[in-house]
Amino acid sequence: MRLLLIDRYILKMAALAAIVILVGLTSVIWVTQALREVDLITGKGQTVYIFFTVTLLSLPALIAGITPVALFMATLYTLNKLNGDSELIVMNASGIAPHRLTRPFVVLTIAASLLVGWMSISVMPAGFRALRDLITLIRADFVANIVKEGQFVALDSGVTFHYREKQGDALLGIFMQDRRDPNQPAVYIAERGRTVEADGNSFLMLEKGTIQRETKSSDATSVISFERYALNLSALSGDSTGGDGEGSGDKVVYKPRERTTWALLNQDPNEGYYQIQAGRFRAELHNRLSAPLYPIAFMLVAFAVLGEARTTRQGRNAAIQAAILIVGAVRIGAYAAWTASVRSPFAVVLLYVLPLVTIVISIALILYGNRLRPWLTRLFEPLMIPINGLTARLRRA
Repeated sequence: MRLLLIDRYILKMAALAAIVILVGLTSVIWVTQALREVDLITGKGQTVYIFFTVTLLSLPALIAGITPVALFMATLYTLNKLNGDSELIVMNASGIAPHRLTRPFVVLTIAASLLVGWMSISVMPAGFRALRDLITLIRADFVANIVKEGQFVALDSGVTFHYREKQGDALLGIFMQDRRDPNQPAVYIAERGRTVEADGNSFLMLEKGTIQRETKSSDATSVISFERYALNLSALSGDSTGGDGEGSGDKVVYKPRERTTWALLNQDPNEGYYQIQAGRFRAELHNRLSAPLYPIAFMLVAFAVLGEARTTRQGRNAAIQAAILIVGAVRIGAYAAWTASVRSPFAVVLLYVLPLVTIVISIALILYGNRLRPWLTRLFEPLMIPINGLTARLRRA
């Protein structure tokens, strides 16, 4: 009963700290990202509701990325507070082994890993897909109702749109330049066009015009005439495959991050876009599957360095600095492995090896810390000297 009370006490303290840190960090980063979308209201004439919807759809990605860090900081805070109040010393003196205190943190870590897994595997790709569809609707509304006659307006990075005048719901004298692919820029010219919706997608129906495509590598230019051409506005927000000729249009191809995990697991190897970007599909899938391992690794690192009672403030500060260095190195290494896995299948292994090795080493430190800690102290001591010097200079300043 006494141990259960201690577990509840620690779990309550750590969970509250994790929630406060997660909400605080997420809110700060979300506000900075939301400020970049103010152009939806000021430049594209959208409502506040659309503005908040667009910015809130990015929250799952923020939560998935921040949760491991919030758990790590909450574990450090809780253990440091228990040690500062001499509660760890009392617990150890009463016969409670340091590794026994991991139980409340393990419960919290399981919850955090489930949250990260749910966000990464299910919610985040659904949010990106919904964001893609919403941006398409915003662009269609922007083209039909916001762009003024005679103006040249950037719809997206590398896409410029212009029309001469508006007649009813039809746009006359349409010009659109697409330079997203610098090796094959395209120019669309049409006598008239209008925006329509079909199957949940928004199209710009062009009539009586031409498509001019230039291939930089061969200095060749092709001109295609059409009577009707359906330009899918979704294709202007990302990757697309084009179709030419009468009645043809651009087909939306969702990016790997916008596809469900099940779709990535059962990817059709004959898909043209997959054959070009197979590395991005591989990196995205394994980045999602490995994400739940990082909360476990980060919590164990924090507990390994602060799980035992320390009597000096200097010792606690050095341990916290070492933990931050380790977690930072693992996080940077994971990002580098994710980037490298786009090019090399062997780098995918690092996405799993980095957290698993960190977990194994941390568990070894928790169970056999008295034997391993002196050796690790000698290993990290050269790294801590310049950090301690920098910290001292900052305090004096």
